[in-house]
Amino acid sequence: MFLLIFLKNSTSDLTHPLVFLTQQYKFENNLFQRSASIVFLFSLAFVVCFFMKFEKIGFVGAGQMATALAGGFVSAGLIKPENVSAFDISEKSLEAFSNAVPNCQTTMSNSELVKSSEIVILAVKPQIIPNIVTDLCSDDEQTIYVSVMGGIKLDWLVEKLKTDRVVRCMPNTPCLIRKGAIGMSCGSGIDDDESTKIQKLFEAVGLTFVVKEPLIDAVTGLSGSGPAYVFQFIEALADGGVNVGLPRDIAMKLAAQTVVGAGEMVLQTGDHPGVLKDRVASPAGTTIAGIKALEDHGFRSAAINAVDAATRRSIDLGNAN
Repeated sequence: MFLLIFLKNSTSDLTHPLVFLTQQYKFENNLFQRSASIVFLFSLAFVVCFFMKFEKIGFVGAGQMATALAGGFVSAGLIKPENVSAFDISEKSLEAFSNAVPNCQTTMSNSELVKSSEIVILAVKPQIIPNIVTDLCSDDEQTIYVSVMGGIKLDWLVEKLKTDRVVRCMPNTPCLIRKGAIGMSCGSGIDDDESTKIQKLFEAVGLTFVVKEPLIDAVTGLSGSGPAYVFQFIEALADGGVNVGLPRDIAMKLAAQTVVGAGEMVLQTGDHPGVLKDRVASPAGTTIAGIKALEDHGFRSAAINAVDAATRRSIDLGNAN
């Protein structure tokens, strides 16, 4: 019962159970009780960490996203580096992967990697997967496949890999700095416990949400493609700063930090962005004048249409496979 309460209340920090435990339970003044409490807490922490770890994870493809994911998993203590393996036809990519995840393993082929992995993460470009999928089928019915490839549906993976133990994820490029936003959807062969474990795995590199598969296209249009929209907005803000006299380097840093700070305020306060906006926009002030200029030029509708266009394109690409 205590373990269930612990798991329910510590979902945001399962890799650091003592943080939760020491916050929730005060040690008694009696020396015996205090000693017993310490032993109990460390024992429970060991049990929880043990069951949250994965034994073997293999990466098909060792590019930037695979490297970022592996580094995040290891840094979070979810897997030992020697239990991470990768294969890529590019020796340069494998070398970069090995440098980022010291003591990891590399294999000579995809089939060798699959045989030695409990979880196989498919991190190649979508156009490559049809050419190698026959090498990825496993004799072990318990193998889980996690795809981070855009536009590849669960049904296609189930058919080609001959298993329903598949997961489809859509990460974004900020995962490279462990500030990502990720959507994931599970095949029918993944149970609730496995889904939770995989979600915790990806939370090592960013916010991760489980959604129904049709919404993965929406995730693609919003957070998958979203960093490019934000980069363009940062560039435009910086250009605006330069236009009114700021040096380019200062304008760029001010613009980027403004976006970072505003995003953190939304996440940390939980307030609606409109409420936060209204707190900044005083009557007849500078901010409301700037907001009016954005609205005059269709800023809000442009952002909405960008997400819609990217979502529709994701659907089209998925239907083409």
